[in-house]
Amino acid sequence: MQTTFPKLLLTHATQRPAAPAMREKEYGIWQTISWQDMATMVAQMACGLHQAGLKRGEHMVVVGSNRPRLYATMLAAQSLGAIPIPLYQDAAASECVFPMTNAEVRLCVVEDQEQVDKMLEVRETYTALERIYFDDPRGLRKYDEPGLGSVDELMAAGEVFAKQHPHFYKEQVDVGTKDDVAAMFFTSGTTGNPKGVVHTHGTLIDRAQAGAEFDHLTSNEDVLAYLPPAWIGQNIFSYAQWLVAGYVVNCPESAATVMIDLKEIGPTYYFAPPRVFEGMLTSVSIRMEDASAIKRNIYKYFMDLAMKVGPERMEGKSIGMLNSLMYGLGNLMVYGPLRNSLGFSRVRVAYTAGEAIGPDLFTFYRSIGVNLKQLYGSTETAVFVCLQPDNQARADTVGVPCRGVEIKVAENGEILVRSPGLLKGYYKNPEATAEVLTADGWYHTSDAGFLDSHGHLKIIDRVKDVGRIKGGSNDGAMFAPKYVENKLKFFPHIKEVVAYGDQRDQVCVMINIDFDAVGNWAERRNLPYAGYTDLAQKPEVYQLIRECVEEVNADLAEDELLAGSQVSRFLVLHKELDADDGELTRTNKVRRGFIAEKYLPLVDALYGGLTTQFIETVVKFEDGRAGSVSATLNISDAQTFVPVKAAA
Repeated sequence: MQTTFPKLLLTHATQRPAAPAMREKEYGIWQTISWQDMATMVAQMACGLHQAGLKRGEHMVVVGSNRPRLYATMLAAQSLGAIPIPLYQDAAASECVFPMTNAEVRLCVVEDQEQVDKMLEVRETYTALERIYFDDPRGLRKYDEPGLGSVDELMAAGEVFAKQHPHFYKEQVDVGTKDDVAAMFFTSGTTGNPKGVVHTHGTLIDRAQAGAEFDHLTSNEDVLAYLPPAWIGQNIFSYAQWLVAGYVVNCPESAATVMIDLKEIGPTYYFAPPRVFEGMLTSVSIRMEDASAIKRNIYKYFMDLAMKVGPERMEGKSIGMLNSLMYGLGNLMVYGPLRNSLGFSRVRVAYTAGEAIGPDLFTFYRSIGVNLKQLYGSTETAVFVCLQPDNQARADTVGVPCRGVEIKVAENGEILVRSPGLLKGYYKNPEATAEVLTADGWYHTSDAGFLDSHGHLKIIDRVKDVGRIKGGSNDGAMFAPKYVENKLKFFPHIKEVVAYGDQRDQVCVMINIDFDAVGNWAERRNLPYAGYTDLAQKPEVYQLIRECVEEVNADLAEDELLAGSQVSRFLVLHKELDADDGELTRTNKVRRGFIAEKYLPLVDALYGGLTTQFIETVVKFEDGRAGSVSATLNISDAQTFVPVKAAA
């Protein structure tokens, strides 16, 4: 086994030099980079970074979208024994200051003008940032800043150095071992400052190999790299596993062309958080609402059939001759064209992770023949802890422990994990490290769950979020906010949900409508609106959302454990929750506690029995300016249902 990422790169370049390693779409045309091309690029970059003063053990920041030269930058840094830190490209400058200060970063490589401007703003606060290199020169010709240069210049200098010192690069790579730190990932920081999660080459490569073995990944796979490289999920799938399995990573032209590029590439191995799958289903629902009555009826008939027999068919079970024939016809008329429209016509394995996916959403994709599965892991575990086998994918579990993983459940229901992929520690934070890692190597996940009779792990919620209803008719009932939120988010008209109920007498939720889906719904009903805030408060929209809430309540009433989590009251927020406003993490997870404090008047109004509440909220615009949005929000009651067990 090769022990570091640069050594894996050189192995591919030696054994299959002409095979494609990456593709990048530029000006509408896919450009292919071979393994030999990548190795040459990395060697030149490493020599250039060495001349720029990058030292072994030093941290270096990389900021941008998925771009071959940014991947090469990370490999080049690792070749020198330095430690790349990918940061979120949509993070504000103020969010970058702490990680860069914490890691004492002197040098960064960024994608374009937007990121250069951000780093220059960072440097006003963090003056130790000496050098900023950019990949895309557009808009930067007249910039005259100390320490600012292009990646082209860096590589040109590296090429000259490499010719003068032909053995330098290989000697640097040979020094590296599996125990060297490979990368540092800053957690999303739902509370307080983010923590730097330190991973070695050994931990990341071991987990990448475990995942590749589990799903029989080969060099023939095609992957679309479109999620932030700063998220370890994207990093594992399109960097660590890319170098372990040797498949092709495809970089879309821009965020706006991802869906087009997805269809063109037709990946065989696909990964996305639930929010992406939710967005795809919403777009399908909008298109079907605009279709003719005949097409809508055909779609409904075959989707009803798919939801009934599709999941069993995916698991290799018999669905009967008639159902098989009708499913085949549906595949010809609906499922096949739908998979092709989504870009999933070649997908062999698709994963979702990052947060729980709604069971109905999960079933939808498996019903139409997409092998969508769930996995369980985190930044601290190098992602792969549990994976679902192809014929055992269920919405209510996250799979079985993969190679090398041990799981046990603490008395309070918390999942503990022991694995070869665990973090080395939190950077400069031994107290936080001691809180999550025990002396005998167990990692505290902070997730509540249990192993079922089939050995599959079930996650209920975060330990701190699982609560109890206090008072009222459901006194003592379990409350799992994420479960309720995900069930509501299955509906195409609902984009985000924040649920409250712990230590309260009922469950109340704040909802973000999906502006595109509800806007389309309103336009077809000739319902005028002046923007998001106006549309969100329309009585007709409240009735639409009430129907969704009550459908979920009826479903929850059939679940003996969670029947007490039915939603009694709700409101539709006047603005979309936004990471720039601190309401979501950069991985789009709800910061429930922060939102409760920020919107305390709304929470009080929900539980105080009010029917309206005025709110004014400070918001940040993309250009950094601040403004405010205000509105008088309606608050509505929803029907709840007697639990089925109790009714019987």
